[in-house]
Amino acid sequence: MPDPALVAHVVATTSLSPGEAARVIDDVIAFHAQPVEDYVRARHASLKTYGAKNPEIFARIAEELAQRVVAAPELSERQLRRIVYG
Repeated sequence: MPDPALVAHVVATTSLSPGEAARVIDDVIAFHAQPVEDYVRARHASLKTYGAKNPEIFARIAEELAQRVVAAPELSERQLRRIVYG
């Protein structure tokens, strides 16, 4: 179940029921949780299907990634500590 405050916000700002809002939120979170590598591979295959060539595909994917929220990599406790303490 997504964050109840987020569900309440979506319900208050849309005509969705709490169950529908929770499903939409879960779908959006799952979409953005996709690792960058998976997104690039899937997007490349999709664009290739429509006849795009690699130079065009890679330029487009790079542009899309600059605008896209992507899942953070998994970080170990040590990596987290280094972020905080340097």
